[in-house]
Amino acid sequence: MSRSAGHLIVDTLESAGIERVYAVPGESYLDVLDGLYDAKIETVVCRQEGGAGFMALAESRLTGRPGIAMVTRGPGAANAMIAVHTAWQDATALVLFVGLVPLNDRSRESFQEFSLPEWFSSTAKRVLTIDDEDRAGEITADALHIAASGRPGPVVVGLPEDVLVRLTEAPTPTLPEVAPPTPAPAVIDGLASRIAAAKRPAFVLGGDGWHNGCGVELAGLAASAGVPIFCDWRAYDAIPHSSPAWAGWLGYGRADAVAAGFAEADLVIFVGCTRSDVLSDGYTIGFDAETVLVSLDMEATQHAGRIDEHIIASPDSFTRALTRTDAADARDANQLRGDRTDEWMQGRADAQSRFAAHRPDAEAAPENPGRAGVDLGVAFGILDDRLGGEAILTYGAGNATIWGHRFIRHERPSSLVGARNGAMGLAVPAAVAASLAYPERRAVAVCGDGDFLMNGQEIATAFAHGGSPLIIVVDNGVYGTIVSHQENHYPGRPSGTRMVNPNFAAWMSAFDLSSSGAASASKASMNGDGASVTGPTGHGERVETTEEFGPALDRALAHDGPALIHVLIDPATMPPAADETA
Repeated sequence: MSRSAGHLIVDTLESAGIERVYAVPGESYLDVLDGLYDAKIETVVCRQEGGAGFMALAESRLTGRPGIAMVTRGPGAANAMIAVHTAWQDATALVLFVGLVPLNDRSRESFQEFSLPEWFSSTAKRVLTIDDEDRAGEITADALHIAASGRPGPVVVGLPEDVLVRLTEAPTPTLPEVAPPTPAPAVIDGLASRIAAAKRPAFVLGGDGWHNGCGVELAGLAASAGVPIFCDWRAYDAIPHSSPAWAGWLGYGRADAVAAGFAEADLVIFVGCTRSDVLSDGYTIGFDAETVLVSLDMEATQHAGRIDEHIIASPDSFTRALTRTDAADARDANQLRGDRTDEWMQGRADAQSRFAAHRPDAEAAPENPGRAGVDLGVAFGILDDRLGGEAILTYGAGNATIWGHRFIRHERPSSLVGARNGAMGLAVPAAVAASLAYPERRAVAVCGDGDFLMNGQEIATAFAHGGSPLIIVVDNGVYGTIVSHQENHYPGRPSGTRMVNPNFAAWMSAFDLSSSGAASASKASMNGDGASVTGPTGHGERVETTEEFGPALDRALAHDGPALIHVLIDPATMPPAADETA
């Protein structure tokens, strides 16, 4: 069967079970776009390459499949770099396809030419280029495997324009199913003995790989054995927050009491994550404990400090081995308990419970009566009540996100996407991708005004492809996190942090696909069927007082289509206190 290399790439992705690719089109990879025309894969047309990369990253984190983004050469690749850096530091499987100049144009400073390996080699697991049409499928399959294996991460694949149109008779490769290694029974029995002998053992869960719900089984065993579970920064959807073992998250915005409890542990078992900068408060806590690392990363990348044992396993294979969920003889929790009581675990759970419960009462007098705008403690408490731990939350970066971390519960896996490397601009595209991957679930983006306008244009992608995210934009007119640092280091001297914003609610309401027209014609053309297409209108609300937030939220949640709530707050508002008694 003769076909072009570009079509073979698409066939390989389809064979691998890829459901969506996130793309900004470019003339450098037209043949791949042509292959996608007849494919079962949905081509999600994005508005900026950084947004496309972030959508692919979100899909990977939520589904466990490598996320796929496609961009053009030069400027397109430059815009996509932020997603590659995020996928690298966050250890998330991502494959970025980049169109390149024709082979004969190389090294001549031709239009939009750049060096793919020199740009990406320090921030990607592998940089590959398809220079041979007969290997187009093979290299595509390799990229998917490399991205997902070991420590997951980004792989970048170059697509020379002229190679893509060359014909090949190479078959579509079959991707083998690679099962993660399962720890030997002796290794797990040794770990059980370690836990039983410890006075203050603790699990720390994080990273990707919890999407199938294995955290529920691990939390059940930990609770029965009296072992608290901490979670890494923006990876705290690994277990249900209603679990008796839930001890809180570590990293930015964490409770002082939670960090203190982590520092007291005499045995720490990291599963899917490492003792990293953010988790350890800048390499200052948790270094004295006996340490077991459970990770597929042989090199223990990003881990700081001692490792007494390294168990090569995924979160799922480790949990199955420890709990013996695949065997008739499920592990007796008493094998892990030793002579401990529940006092150690209960103290950690109580600290997190007090922290999460300390939020202002919507009916009480405001704590700062002279402060203008919405009380975020009340607003996010209401949001948590409405969502009930079931929604998918997405975050970019900034002070506004800490309120969501503080007050919004998670009871389901695959319910949190946040840039663990602190990248701004992820919240909106991630929420769009979440609403496409899981249309039956509510996807909510929480972002500040600075974060929102970095990729807010991707709301248009939601309308074009039937997504229905809810966007919460917290507006204080400044880059709040930087202002916080300036007040600490240069009090009274804010510099370079002020912003001027539009009425975001009005902007959202300007989206209207309720009647045929240019937008409908564009979508009909994209679908290739010539049909007239209609869609929802945007719903925008501008909220200036605390009392307005609840009713506005209810209307937004009831809206059939994308919605946005523009929340105005006082610029002097700081993140919630790390001490629950403050």
